[in-house]
Amino acid sequence: MREIKLHDTRTGKLLPLEPRDPGQVGIYACGPTVYSRIHIGNARPFVVFSLLKRFLEHEGYDTTLVVNVTDVNDKIYNAARPNPQSADPARRTGCSSVELAAEMTALYTADTDALGLGRPDREPLASETMDAIVSYIQELIDSDHAYESGGDVFFRVRSDPDYGSLSHRRIDDMDQGEGIEGSERKADPFDFALWKAHKQDEDKSWPSPWGQGRPGWHIECSAMAESLLGVGFDIHGGGSDLVFPHHENEAAQTRAARGHELARIWMHNGMIQLTGEKMAKSAGNIALLHEVTEQYGHEAVVMYLIGGHYRQPLAFSPSELDDADRRIHRIRDALRRLDPGAPSPADMAPRAEAFFAALADDFNTPKALACLFEWIREANRRGEAVGDGDLREMLSTLGLEGLEPLGAARDVETIDPEAVALLASREAARRERDFEQADRLREQIRQRGWEIRDGAAGPELIPLSQ
Repeated sequence: MREIKLHDTRTGKLLPLEPRDPGQVGIYACGPTVYSRIHIGNARPFVVFSLLKRFLEHEGYDTTLVVNVTDVNDKIYNAARPNPQSADPARRTGCSSVELAAEMTALYTADTDALGLGRPDREPLASETMDAIVSYIQELIDSDHAYESGGDVFFRVRSDPDYGSLSHRRIDDMDQGEGIEGSERKADPFDFALWKAHKQDEDKSWPSPWGQGRPGWHIECSAMAESLLGVGFDIHGGGSDLVFPHHENEAAQTRAARGHELARIWMHNGMIQLTGEKMAKSAGNIALLHEVTEQYGHEAVVMYLIGGHYRQPLAFSPSELDDADRRIHRIRDALRRLDPGAPSPADMAPRAEAFFAALADDFNTPKALACLFEWIREANRRGEAVGDGDLREMLSTLGLEGLEPLGAARDVETIDPEAVALLASREAARRERDFEQADRLREQIRQRGWEIRDGAAGPELIPLSQ
């Protein structure tokens, strides 16, 4: 096995992956809170950690990926209440929080299924982990790291001397984001809720030693992660917006209850940005995943999401998706030229090796893609029968194993009909021997991201080299 290094948010360093259990890797990634349909930003951690699992399995690790579903949360209660202003007639009269969570969980599953990456190994629901959650809270109370107050239970933040070590913040600079609700019952304004007493306008609650109620968000994930992966599992993932307070609080709860760190490495992906701002349902600047997938195809969506390094923000726009679509077109064109029955030349193997080395270096998908396209350029340059084995191996690791050679599915006319029209005009200009106009049209085609390649069947459009 090659050495794999991943960036750890807590230490701020690249750490070698040294599994708790030799040969086995456990990954827990925070999934969605199911109060509405997910957007393209919600899909980024799903894709990143699904593909990280594929890479680790390629490297010989037995990998378990757990992605939870938060189906008990304030946002779900709020979204289920009647909203006369909603564009959705079903939401104007409202529904039960249980019904809404079930509906949105089913849509989340369908929308992520459409990405073609398969499912995580385990997808626990908060609502089905209630016994473990209540037990976890009781242990924190018994050790005086938590206290009951008016039916609520709060975690004593100052009881954890390492609090803030993940987000690198001072306690006095931290706002838990819980507003003024319950503040009069807190011993310290920086404490956060582990259990919330039932309120009259909430239609679902659970029994506990402290009365009817429901868990806080943070304790849900601690209980779900530990129940499936144990303490000290290898990788905890999620979006960078979860570092504080969510992941900081998860880590604190586990240290307090177990005396050990919840995870060995904390990985966080950057946000997707529309017009320079984080894409968020609350901001209204969202692109729903199923709509983007239907418009561009799941391969282009995956290519877009791995086009930038996972730790960096990723810009969202139609041009970004168009560029990803052209990359997919270029791979399919390469597959058309390759010979599935021929061996991959031995002297091209270092390019494939460089691809996997890039993924071993903090899962650097942009660098890996550059290696993949270098492999394609070399294969195109050779003109001899080149096998597709190396390319297929790389594509499978990126979740693109289903790509078909160009011509077997949709063609360039579907991707960029204006470029096709420009090519036809260019050919007409050449027939009229108006080579100056033909050159102008060629340049317009290049500006759209295509080059013209003359083949036996006539000129065709090929995506510009990446």
